[in-house]
Amino acid sequence: MKKLSDEACKCIDSVDVDNVIKDSISSGINRCIDKQVMAYQLLTQLINTNALGTKDEKKDVNIVINTNPDSDDYKKHYYEMESYLMENCEAIKRKIATNDVYREKSVSNDPEALKYYNLALKEDKNGNLQKAVEYYKKAIVFDPEFVFAYDNLGITYRKLKEYDKAIDAYEKSLKIDPNGLTPLQNIAIVYQHKKEYKKAIKAYERLAKLDAKNPEVFYGIGQVYAIISDFEKSLDNLCQAYNIYIDQNSPYRSDAEKLIQIVYNEMKKEGKEKAFKQILEKHKIRME
Repeated sequence: MKKLSDEACKCIDSVDVDNVIKDSISSGINRCIDKQVMAYQLLTQLINTNALGTKDEKKDVNIVINTNPDSDDYKKHYYEMESYLMENCEAIKRKIATNDVYREKSVSNDPEALKYYNLALKEDKNGNLQKAVEYYKKAIVFDPEFVFAYDNLGITYRKLKEYDKAIDAYEKSLKIDPNGLTPLQNIAIVYQHKKEYKKAIKAYERLAKLDAKNPEVFYGIGQVYAIISDFEKSLDNLCQAYNIYIDQNSPYRSDAEKLIQIVYNEMKKEGKEKAFKQILEKHKIRME
């Protein structure tokens, strides 16, 4: 698994995220994992049949490799590798977190603003968050309508746990571009950090008005309801997120799966296993 996943991770690291739509990023990641799935199927079958014996042992084994992406066997191996990558490959997390949608005022035409913005990105990547804040602010001085500078300033403030400043940066971004997905999504996350859960849900609902099929809306709301122990509402939203992730071939599917498992454990404690099963059936999700 490690060797094959390392190869997939290198491939994912090369996926282009600049000036492309999120579906293209997901497809690129999907292709990188797909390249390794058949080899993974082969090795697991050899191990399971004990075919990897010593050189003196001779065994006749029947190995069947399923190349149909819709088959249960293929999906099983694909999802196992995908889950491993989500735990161990930094590149996959970085690529799928890309949420920049280029609009009229997303990127500045001012050379000085761009200079400081790129310096900020470099400092941010190196973990020098305070220096990144300084450069993002300088970029905004040269171009007060530089949306991505505000968005990234907000994200950096969030990393620094300066949540009110993060919200202020996001709101300024939205004042310039009211349809910005990045600030809307991140405002909801900041409210979760602040434990202002009602505001977090409202922020996700605000995002849903612009992008009703965004799985992050349902995953985020499901996460909030799980935190406040409203597990049935949590599960209903998580199931919707899970199905959209599956449709989009998104690796975030594994995150939804893990949270659904946590919700199951909590509902089991409450004696609500029947309700859990009914909600899964409602969303046509098969319980393993």
